[in-house]
Amino acid sequence: MPTTLTPDEMKDRVRAHFEDFVNRRRAAVIRQNMTADFHDHDGPGGLPTDADGDEAMMIRMYEAMPDLTVSVEDLIAEGDKVVCRNIWRFTDPAGGTPRSFQGFVLWRFEGDRIAERWATVTPPQDTSSWSPARQA
Repeated sequence: MPTTLTPDEMKDRVRAHFEDFVNRRRAAVIRQNMTADFHDHDGPGGLPTDADGDEAMMIRMYEAMPDLTVSVEDLIAEGDKVVCRNIWRFTDPAGGTPRSFQGFVLWRFEGDRIAERWATVTPPQDTSSWSPARQA
């Protein structure tokens, strides 16, 4: 089934999903945002999963990283897909060090819900000494 959403509406849905699912710690929102047969090609451990697997992964992440947040840096939409670049930030519970990892996610919509996800994620980095000048 093709999507019924415009590119801007799809981008709004992706942004809202990240806000609710990660920043507001509402793991169950995945049931509203994904199709019944949602397929995550790159779930926990890089293995395919469904909404149940992604929900369980987020609950574990909430417990392991209580201050975890994600910021959406870029969104590009075309047809039935949205690509998102995001940055996840948290404090390492073992040492109190600020850390982050980045990701690119491709979401495919059916109707008004997300049907598929593909993702790449960088390993977490220590960001305690990060400065814009060092990134140039």
